[in-house]
Amino acid sequence: MSKKTLISHLRNIPDYPMEGVQFKDVTSWLMNPDDLKEIVDSLYEMYKDKGITKVCGVESRGFIVGAALAYRLGAGFIPIRKPGKLPYEKVSIEYKKEYGFDRVEMHKDSISKNDVVLIHDDLLATGGTLIASYQLVKTFDPKKIMINCIIELTNFHAKDKFPQDCQVDSFIAIDEFEGVN
Repeated sequence: MSKKTLISHLRNIPDYPMEGVQFKDVTSWLMNPDDLKEIVDSLYEMYKDKGITKVCGVESRGFIVGAALAYRLGAGFIPIRKPGKLPYEKVSIEYKKEYGFDRVEMHKDSISKNDVVLIHDDLLATGGTLIASYQLVKTFDPKKIMINCIIELTNFHAKDKFPQDCQVDSFIAIDEFEGVN
């Protein structure tokens, strides 16, 4: 299956969650078994030789493919959650979003210094949540951190906001209002 075919299956919801935003709804891929298989298998091929020991999925859509990818890689899965969702002792970081402030949290025993971590989310747009997730994982001082998203909205140039030593990959790169790059 081609990336153009996948993009044709992607649901776009105008003016959500606020006017002017073109929300890319990946649930249209998740309910299609061929699309889901293509995405998980392709991400596995991208990362199978990287020595990943933990996959961190960012709440909430990052949990779905992130957990499947962790399984395929033989890695552990760590949820990065919004406040109040984790029952054990946690570490957290607050960050500014395009429409307010938010916080992400992880259990304090999630990652060791020997881990090679892949942070996964469905979408990279402005980068706020993924940058905060990166900063949170960095507090554990793992061997290496990589970031992956299924879709990157290239017109936001969010990759430029990450440190140069952090590998940031996307499976599909598109402009918010256009097609494949």
